[in-house]
Amino acid sequence: MNQTDELIDYLLQMGDSALITGQRLCELCGHAPAIEEELALMNVGLDLVGQARNWLEYAAELLNDGRNADRLAFLRGEHLYRNLLLVEQPNGDYAQTCVRQFLYDAWHFHRLQGLQNSSDKMVAAIANKALKEVTYHLRRSSEWMLRLGDGTDYSHQRMQSALDQLWRFTHELCTVSDREQRQYQVGLSSDPQLQVNAWRETIEGILARATLKLPPPARYFYLSGIEGRHTENLGPLLATMQSLPRAYPDARW
Repeated sequence: MNQTDELIDYLLQMGDSALITGQRLCELCGHAPAIEEELALMNVGLDLVGQARNWLEYAAELLNDGRNADRLAFLRGEHLYRNLLLVEQPNGDYAQTCVRQFLYDAWHFHRLQGLQNSSDKMVAAIANKALKEVTYHLRRSSEWMLRLGDGTDYSHQRMQSALDQLWRFTHELCTVSDREQRQYQVGLSSDPQLQVNAWRETIEGILARATLKLPPPARYFYLSGIEGRHTENLGPLLATMQSLPRAYPDARW
């Protein structure tokens, strides 16, 4: 894989992870536990969809095969998505939604920080713009971890259960791949191990304050979002998200 192909894969990982997270959050429209939360979740979701467009537009420019951001978002098969396994997991109860969002927001925040000084000026520009929004996302999800983790005995139990269920998917968030090392060596991103260390520090700090028990380190298993090997949850999500664009691929609004 040449340097351009690696950059495209990186852009797809960032764009697809934001897009799928945004789609999951938008599924909560009309189903959030309170009207204020519904508005907040929709705003975060829309932020992420906007960020996904920026990453995917740049990927489409580099691919130069006639596709645009919309076609990359809505007309790819499941195995061509590069999103984190974590973000395709169902919303579940509100504890699962909160934990999933917090784990992703912490990863997203430190990943964007590492891209601010990228040797690729477009990557740096997209990261700088997105970081302003994601700083708020992380603050908001951290507050919910504290509020519910250190709340009642019942809310604490629900949050711990959600954390234990989702934790295995953090293996992708805290493992440095050979691909990431190569991207660091060419200046695309900052040291990935420093990003992992920062993610762990953020997670451990908030969980301690929330009186939640940190699970043992997640172990590798055969699935990998960056390799296109997804859980059974991505297919139904894409079927819903892509149904209209696939039915009317040339529609104009």
